[in-house]
Amino acid sequence: MNKLEIYDPAMCCSTGVCGPSVDPELTRVASAVFSLQKKDFSIERYNLADEPGKFTENPKVTNFLREKGAEALPIVLLDGEIVLESKYPSNAQLSEWFEIEAEELKKKPQQNPVTIDISQLKS
Repeated sequence: MNKLEIYDPAMCCSTGVCGPSVDPELTRVASAVFSLQKKDFSIERYNLADEPGKFTENPKVTNFLREKGAEALPIVLLDGEIVLESKYPSNAQLSEWFEIEAEELKKKPQQNPVTIDISQLKS
């Protein structure tokens, strides 16, 4: 089974919905990663701001950062080999690597609505 690792630049969140504007590319990647993880595929994302140790643990990532700097992130490793630099994998690439239909990667995480009866709240 393939193992995919995405090393993100430092950012406040990996979903693309934080900050002053929504980043559709980050939203697409977050949705695809969610779909793959739900299918029990081995895929991890590491954010430089939150998990700098993950960047130093991997010699290929460390060398990449020394040579190109953090501004060249993201980088993507497939089975321990760098397959993409400075961009995220497309849904077509992900579907090829994990042998699934690209449409399966467009499924959004389900939101579970919460209903609160405010008359039951105590003051």
